[in-house]
Order: sequence, then structure tokens, then C-alpha cells
Amino acid sequence: MSLFRIAVDGMGGDNAPKAVCEGVLQALESYKDISVLLYGPKAQLEPLTAGAGDRLTIVDAPDVISMDESPTLAVRRKTNSSMVKAMLALKNGEADAFVSAGSTGAVLAGGILHVRRIHGIDRPALAPVIPGRNHPFLLIDSGANVDCQPEFLNQFGLMGSIYMEKVIGVKNPSVGLVNIGAEEEKGSQQAKTAHQLMKNQKIYRFTGNLEARDVPTGDVSVAVCDGFVGNVILKYTEGLASALTGMLKDTIMSSGLRGKIGGLLLKPAMKAFKNRMNYEETGGAPLLGVNGAMVKAHGSSSATAFKNAIGQARRMVEQGVTDAIRQEIERLTPQE
Repeated sequence: MSLFRIAVDGMGGDNAPKAVCEGVLQALESYKDISVLLYGPKAQLEPLTAGAGDRLTIVDAPDVISMDESPTLAVRRKTNSSMVKAMLALKNGEADAFVSAGSTGAVLAGGILHVRRIHGIDRPALAPVIPGRNHPFLLIDSGANVDCQPEFLNQFGLMGSIYMEKVIGVKNPSVGLVNIGAEEEKGSQQAKTAHQLMKNQKIYRFTGNLEARDVPTGDVSVAVCDGFVGNVILKYTEGLASALTGMLKDTIMSSGLRGKIGGLLLKPAMKAFKNRMNYEETGGAPLLGVNGAMVKAHGSSSATAFKNAIGQARRMVEQGVTDAIRQEIERLTPQE
């Protein structure tokens, strides 16, 4: 049986290398059809992965890219870093997928400089899956491209649709363009032009403009926007969920005995709600549009989140997401 080969940056994230190594061990236990190439200083990683078996290979990478370094300079100069060596394994065909919780900027820069864009894709995009009231939805782009041309947004719609169908299992996913109104004539010139491009293509199912208040319902499978808007939506959503949970808890605790009894009765429901909002269950955000499966895990990922990020990368390879984007982009923007 051939194994899915996952290259993991062992030193990326706030909780590295301990959480990364624990997540790798959990992934090897959960997914019997993967092998892991774990990159980082051997002296640190070997004691944390003792007894892992022959499906784990530790590759010595003495350098680490820190969060405060210039992303582009770091991925150019630190070729012996855990992140870059893992990326180069993907580029050179030694691995099928890449996972890191390191610097988002460095992952983006390395994806473009080392792994390279799919021919025909103008800009790769970060695309986390976010819990919605009715269904999870993909937010693309969530911060990779602050300024976007209308053509980029059209490509985001295509890539997001492919990911939701192949990885999340949504049949015929709907795609909406985040805007300030539902009408076609609303928004900036960028939005109006993008709307026409998305409306006229016949590859994915475009359902029109999507107002910000309708994004969290999840009635639209893919929410398309530029990276500036997407990052604001993402961070606001995270902050609002935390604030509402805290406000509810404060209200219950300050409302006397009756409120506290009610809080105890609500505890199972609140726990279920918290689990639905937990980013760790998704794993990370795929970087779509590059020549390989790349997953950017949350910087504060726990072992569970790393395990799920590895599983997410595995499914991207299994379902042929990169090849599907490569094939469909030629239909979306035919090359002369």
C-alpha cells in the first residue's frame, strides 16, 4: 500500500515542538495510510517522538523562522529551516503535502517562491472553513491578498468551490461574493466587475452578492472576498464568538441563584456550542492555488489541531484538489 507522505514543520507555532510532535503521533495512529517527514532539530524532536515506528522520519533542520522575521527574506535565506526544508520536500516530490503552524507570511511567501503557483492562477489564497449557523462555509481569501483584481476573485470562487466539494463533501457548492448589498450594481468597481465575471462563467455555481450579515449563516458554501475584507471578517468572527460567550457567562454568574441553576442546566448545550466553534476540529486553512497540498495550521494549535491539519492535508491529496484546480483554471481563463 502506498502511503500519503506529509511534510510537517516541527518548529512552527506557539506550542512547538511538543504539540507538533504529539499531533504527529496522534495522526500516525489515526491515519494508517500516511507517513510523516518531520523537520526540525533532531536533538529536540527525537525524544518527543520515541517509539513512533517506521512511518515517521525525522529530517534534521537546525534553523527556525521566527514570527518577527521578514517572511520573504526568511524563506529565501533560511534554506536549512524546518519550514523551508519541508516546503522543498513538497516541491521536489519527496512529500505529497505540507503542514505548518509557523508564520503565515512565511508560509505564503514560501508557497509562492518555492512551491510555485499553478499555471493560470494569479494569486494563491488562504481559505479557512468556518462554522456557520446552518452549515460550515469557506472564507476565501482570509488575508493572503490585501488588494485583489476582479479576476483574482473569480479564481477564488473556482478554487473554493473545488475544495468544498472534494474535501468537505458539499455537492454543487454555492459561491457568493461578499458585498455591501445583494443587488448587482452595489459595491466598488472591483466588486461590480468581479460580479460580472463570476456570473458569466459556467464552471461553478455563483449565487450572487452576499451581505456580511448573511456570511455566518453558512447558507452559501463559499464566501469570496479580498484578503483585507476576509481577514476582518475572520478576526471579528473569532472575537465576537469569544465576547458573546463571555457576556453570557458573566450574565449568568451575576443573576443570583436562579441564574446559576439555569447555567448548570445549560452547561451541556454550551459545551456543544463551544465544540461547534472550535477551530481545532477543522485543522487549518489550506493555501489554494499552489502546486501542492499546503495547510497553514493556527499558530496556537494544540496536538489535536495538528492531527486534524495532517488529516486535512491527507484528504486534499487523496481527493486530488491541486489537479482539479489545475484542470479547471484552464477552462475558467483559457490561455492563448
